[in-house]
Amino acid sequence: MQGVTVHVVIVGCGRVGSSLARQLEESGHTVAVVDRKSDAFQRLGPDFKGQTISGIGFDRDVLLSAGIERAEALAAVTNGDNSNILVARVARENFGIERVVARIYDPRRAAIYQRLGIATVATVSWTTERVLRRMLPEQHSTEWIDPSAKVSLVERTLPSRWAGKPVLELESLGIRVVAVSRLGESMLPTPSLMAQQGDIVYLAVPSSAVAGLTETLERSVGGDH
Repeated sequence: MQGVTVHVVIVGCGRVGSSLARQLEESGHTVAVVDRKSDAFQRLGPDFKGQTISGIGFDRDVLLSAGIERAEALAAVTNGDNSNILVARVARENFGIERVVARIYDPRRAAIYQRLGIATVATVSWTTERVLRRMLPEQHSTEWIDPSAKVSLVERTLPSRWAGKPVLELESLGIRVVAVSRLGESMLPTPSLMAQQGDIVYLAVPSSAVAGLTETLERSVGGDH
């Protein structure tokens, strides 16, 4: 998927939303930004070429105006948990958007929404980079590279096709599973640990294999390599 242009809807044009919008546009993607207050769009700067729509982010007509039907991802980054979750659920359940991220100020709620299939990021760990990771898997960054540049540690959301398979079967692909994050809690892999939908895995891989890793994970499932 590397190099593919996608359409992204961002609800909330505060500091985070405007930063996301600019980064996505600079990366060549199309962006539509929704906010209740039209003056919020000033944060985007004079060079922003994407759409700006004034309105309530969970309003169906507003989302349709933002191009939700052709969107590949949505980020709900207003200053309210309830609004963000409502927007995320509408995008997920009504429009079938798979890559949905909601900003959550109360980290205690995160596990609940993760079970709904909505990736959440609490204020404590918030960065625009982490939101981009959830929305655009092909843009996942490398967490760490060894001094010789031969081994990289990367984060990936495990493809849903791996659900029910032993996590350690990933190692048959020539990679090493370092940790698994599930519903906001991390754990070390064990032979009995089965993958679940939404699992985030931290993998040690040859640096030469990072570019094609997402495709490898999608193609290779549970012993079918």
